[in-house]
Amino acid sequence: MTETAEQTVLIRVNGPDRPGINAGLMAVLARCDASVQDIEQIVIRGQIALGVVVTVPKGRDMLREVLLWGWEEGIEVDFDVVSTVPTPSTPGLVVTVLGPNVTPAEFETVTRAIADVGANIDRIVRLSKYPVMSYELLVRASEEAKLRRALLLVAASQPGVDIAVQREGLGRRAKRLVVLDVDSTLIQDEVIELLAAEAGCADEVRTMTEAAMAGDVEFEHSLRERVRLLAGLDVAAVDRAWQHLRYTPGAATFLRTLRRLGYHVAVVSGGFTVFTDRLCDDLGLDAAYANELEVQDGRFTGNLVGRLIDREAKADLLRAIADSYDIPMEQTVAVGDGANDLAMLEAAGLGIAFNGKPMVAAAADTALTVPYLDAVLFFLGIRREDIEAADT
Repeated sequence: MTETAEQTVLIRVNGPDRPGINAGLMAVLARCDASVQDIEQIVIRGQIALGVVVTVPKGRDMLREVLLWGWEEGIEVDFDVVSTVPTPSTPGLVVTVLGPNVTPAEFETVTRAIADVGANIDRIVRLSKYPVMSYELLVRASEEAKLRRALLLVAASQPGVDIAVQREGLGRRAKRLVVLDVDSTLIQDEVIELLAAEAGCADEVRTMTEAAMAGDVEFEHSLRERVRLLAGLDVAAVDRAWQHLRYTPGAATFLRTLRRLGYHVAVVSGGFTVFTDRLCDDLGLDAAYANELEVQDGRFTGNLVGRLIDREAKADLLRAIADSYDIPMEQTVAVGDGANDLAMLEAAGLGIAFNGKPMVAAAADTALTVPYLDAVLFFLGIRREDIEAADT
């Protein structure tokens, strides 16, 4: 490359990966007095794909030197002359695609929707192979709202495929607080139904709970009516009910990983302190808030004590917890499933509907439909390999 004018060139290197490829190429570029403008590299199954943008001084025969180096190393090298002015950057968005097995057809639907709105994929990284497949796509889009709508439609039309869209930047990578709902989120059960089973009114309470979580009835009225059915139940029933409580699959991995990353984790529940206090101790949570059942003479009266933890109270508590740790709201994550979680999900920097009711899934920033709580980690950009490495 001995043109009389300075040129900007994209060098593409492909072949079997091994130590020293970058060092060897940079040694050649240094001898040619080339100036490196950009570098991107990925290794897939032992094969390297390396791109380097360089500016070559006039009169230097870089082409011959680099081709000779590639021949000696047994790897492919080719060139493109590119513009000296970088392509103007549009806002970066991180699109996370997740499912039990993201098939080529499902991936095609996602990427076709991205292309159809004029957006472009800069990079794709696999985050996990189990318990679900997940990929992170860095997308450049001039119309963020249009891209979000398109991918929302894809997620709705592809059962089993969950899609999250977040803005790239420090805000996404600096999440510091996760606040979880408890019933049907951190645990698989509804604690009031566990107590109702001890009181002999499980079916009636279950029907009322389902209506409240779907948003069909007003939460406070429904909760107070259900609590009245517990009147006369002995407090020892909590110990018996606790034996039936089931953590959501992946909960232990999820919480352990968050603690290792320095996150604060709290629960805010429409359930009861007799359970959340135990959860706080059992799981090492930073804080726990729930409704308090009134007790007299060792039995529940059927009444509540203090402020009701309803939809607005959950959002208020999220803000208060964040404030207590000096954490901006954009650095918070809320996870829940029911209608009484809506305000909390909307207030958080990232609101995730975890196997949520339809109205909750539609309103949240994103929705998870897989049964594994640790899948939330992939929406935070945490790779499965990093989780496993931390556990060794």
